[in-house]
Amino acid sequence: MSIVSTEEVIEMISDLVRIDSVTPWLVAGGAGEAEVTAYFTKWLEGVPVEIEVQEIAPGRMNFLATLRGTGGGPSICLNAHADTVGYAGWPDDALVPKLDGDRLFGLGSGDDKGCCAIALLVLRHLATKAPALRGDVTIALVADEEGVSIGSEHLVKTKKYDFAIVIEADALPKVVVEHQGFGWIDVVVHGKAAHGSTPDQGVDAIVGLSEVITRMHAHDIKNFKITPAPRNGQTVFHTGTIQGGTDYATYPSIATLGIEIGTQPGETLDDRVREIEGILREVEGVLPGMRGEVTVRLNRSPFMSEGAEPLLASLHRAATQHLGHPLEEVGLNAWTDAALMQEVGTPTVMLGPLGGNFHSPYEWVSIPEVVSTVDILATAIEDLLA
Repeated sequence: MSIVSTEEVIEMISDLVRIDSVTPWLVAGGAGEAEVTAYFTKWLEGVPVEIEVQEIAPGRMNFLATLRGTGGGPSICLNAHADTVGYAGWPDDALVPKLDGDRLFGLGSGDDKGCCAIALLVLRHLATKAPALRGDVTIALVADEEGVSIGSEHLVKTKKYDFAIVIEADALPKVVVEHQGFGWIDVVVHGKAAHGSTPDQGVDAIVGLSEVITRMHAHDIKNFKITPAPRNGQTVFHTGTIQGGTDYATYPSIATLGIEIGTQPGETLDDRVREIEGILREVEGVLPGMRGEVTVRLNRSPFMSEGAEPLLASLHRAATQHLGHPLEEVGLNAWTDAALMQEVGTPTVMLGPLGGNFHSPYEWVSIPEVVSTVDILATAIEDLLA
């Protein structure tokens, strides 16, 4: 028998979908996490847990709730994010939850408000119906994962846990034990401005950048597409933005390409930067007068779970009890806050329910998998902290 009912799960995720918590990092004027954090606080009224609301920037909230153990056991943190992306592509429907069969549609239903609901339901069960635990259990419903993760960055600077589970919609029975890192960088090509009628005086930065793009694409196919990582898939390497030129009649003196690039466990962003700098030097050799440089805007390390064997053992036992088989340890070709948790030495894994259409219209989550995730996590934590 499940710990929670389907009806309660549907009601709670629907409540959360109706609350606008778009991260203002992505969308100017986005609501942030203040209102949804107030909902979390009210929902836990009467539950014997300690609540802490951290305003880490104006209107940007981390919500923490902790069930204290009796002592002598490890602590564990369940990390989910309370913010969402924007919804310009479906403004009339995004904040209106809709149930269709086993799927609940709505902004954040899967990514990641459905997972916030999982964390809250697990904590309530452990606080009110489970045997006393030796260790502390904290849920951290953090800000800005859809932006630059200021919520989890603040969390790992101010709190320490023995284990962590990041809850992100993926699909059972998978448990993510590694994933790619990434970088956002600008590839800047400098030429020389000149009147359009004096080609002997100008160096066309856009032509130079086009040559760089062509060679980067060939590098992607040769080095990443043909040989994907066994667990994490093809290394991310794609263009994102482009800027250059001033007018029709002038040779452009500068052109800038914004790209996203991935790193696999054991690699760093410096590896990718060196590869791109090598391409720039090649192009400089065939286009006299052109000069290129790389500027790193954001660097996120890959994730490789380390030290989480006791946690994984408990999760496998819980999955066997509720699903009839252990979890499947997998990788991911995306990035999550699991990397930040592991980076400070907290043994971390990631799992979550089946969902789809993330960051696009008509996002959804599987209600049966939400229920199963609550069962698995509650059972695993009881096992780990008994």
